[in-house]
Amino acid sequence: MDTASINVRIARKTMEALDITSLELAPTDGSKLPGFSAGSHIDVEIRPGLVRQYSLCNDSAEDHRYVIGVLRDPASRGGSIAVHDELQEGQVIRISLPRNHFPLAHNAHKSLLLAGGIGVTPILCMAERLAKIDADFNMHYSSRSEERMAFLDRIRESTFARRVHFHYDDGPADQKLDLPTVLQAAGEDCHLYVCGPSGYIDFVTSTARSQGWPEERIHFEFFSAKPVDTTDDETFEVRVASSGQVYQVGENETIVSVLAEAGVEIMTSCEQGICGACITRVLEGTPDHRDQVLSDSERDDEGWFTPCCSRSVSKRLILDL
Repeated sequence: MDTASINVRIARKTMEALDITSLELAPTDGSKLPGFSAGSHIDVEIRPGLVRQYSLCNDSAEDHRYVIGVLRDPASRGGSIAVHDELQEGQVIRISLPRNHFPLAHNAHKSLLLAGGIGVTPILCMAERLAKIDADFNMHYSSRSEERMAFLDRIRESTFARRVHFHYDDGPADQKLDLPTVLQAAGEDCHLYVCGPSGYIDFVTSTARSQGWPEERIHFEFFSAKPVDTTDDETFEVRVASSGQVYQVGENETIVSVLAEAGVEIMTSCEQGICGACITRVLEGTPDHRDQVLSDSERDDEGWFTPCCSRSVSKRLILDL
């Protein structure tokens, strides 16, 4: 883990739904935890060398604990299975300080929160924050079945329960999410927040765009990277501006791995382009952007890219390192 970190104790481990467990993380010394805002996530070192990112889903006003929810995914790279099978109550683990690439818009007059499956974790935190400030919002929570829905009791007992609508794939047709109608009814000044599987996010965002929603009112966060076709990947060069050193990046290598081997360290975490820890400015050259965290303006106007997964269209990139 390359970011600033703290040790926490697993105070409670709870099965929240089928294949979903939550971890309540508390300070080891009784002190207060660093503050966070709705939409934040942390890196969790599950065991040495195995780091994963999880959204914080407790009330952002709390400073005595962090709560994360983890879906057991048989197709994962091992992180979720290790959380379910290896981590135990009382165990001390290392986590990063909270970071937020999925914040609430402060200027929103109304918010529409859409959660698919385990994507409820940041969305629930947002709902609690919006309810606390008496903001206007509605939330829709979709899942394959009710038994796979985490934090149901917490939602149903909340002050904002009447604002939440549940949708089950295996339920009656009249309770399934009618997305076009929901989006049309939201209003012109509404901000949309969506989190869940990539297919769910793509469906929601493409439907919103087809209805004319502007990009600045569409907010989303992926939990995993989309598949990328690498068959046409070619070798290219990166130059470190501060030293003038040039390094070759092979078709099966990443920029961060090549630079790390040469002693040029870039902070990394997810290594999939979804967390933003490694963002670096490109001074010259044209990146092949493969992340799911940067906006078009951050890429095109400000020159940022993610060297953990992105590559180069041009023969050489000059990096602000």
